[in-house]
Amino acid sequence: MPEGDTIFRAARTLHRVLAGKEVTRFESVYPALTRIADDHPIVGRTIESVSARGKHLLIAFSGDLILRTHMRMNGSWHIYPAGARWQRPARDMRVLVGTCDAVAVGFNVPIAELLTARDLARHKEVQALGPDLLAEDTPFDRAEAIRRLRGRGRDAIADALLNQRVVAGIGNVFKSEILFLAGIDPFTPVSALSNAALDRLVDISRAQLAANVMSRSQTLSPAVGRRTTRSLDPREKLWVYGRSGKPCRRCGTAIRSKKTGLHARLTYWCAACQPADSTA
Repeated sequence: MPEGDTIFRAARTLHRVLAGKEVTRFESVYPALTRIADDHPIVGRTIESVSARGKHLLIAFSGDLILRTHMRMNGSWHIYPAGARWQRPARDMRVLVGTCDAVAVGFNVPIAELLTARDLARHKEVQALGPDLLAEDTPFDRAEAIRRLRGRGRDAIADALLNQRVVAGIGNVFKSEILFLAGIDPFTPVSALSNAALDRLVDISRAQLAANVMSRSQTLSPAVGRRTTRSLDPREKLWVYGRSGKPCRRCGTAIRSKKTGLHARLTYWCAACQPADSTA
């Protein structure tokens, strides 16, 4: 699943290429989008901005129209020079926005809808999001993030971090990596964690997502370059994620993994570096 840094980076790249340009081409396989585009044509409008809100990507057009997309598990946005060959088959295209010199293609994007600013302000999913760990246009509300974490007291901290209504932007990779860096057992109930531990988690979360936005600013691919270690060795990018059974990079203990939560996502951890009583 694309994580907050991937969506943020995609939005930044799309904004750099598309903002201020006139739309010359708009296509979608979704009838609901094409109906609106027929009644309120997208072609001829100016792309005002591309931004991220949590894991939602928003393309704002002139005339009060916004394209909201969500990647879910397999969606992605690609940007190509006009006329360039796509890296994915055309059958995977779900929505396309083109200008005179570039084309943005949403591949396997499962959620796409056109909204007015008023619709977006009332949108249940968007408005329910917790504080955005990568927010640029508004100050990050640390107190609200901690309050929402505390509100999930019975949840395992790993599940709470994935809940976009608590804090927006963390996905499965960063969940495991952040908890390793904090030295916290993933299955510790939120209620058992001290305020200092939650503060540390928030700090690490923001630092890791921001660092990965900066280090991968030239690519839209979520698979390229994500790194939480300081190692320059491309084989040592991550501390624990995807390393079940392999020795911990710090202590040598075998990394463990377990499926948890509603969607049975894998959590990775080091039992020695993240002891079960890690509540401080």
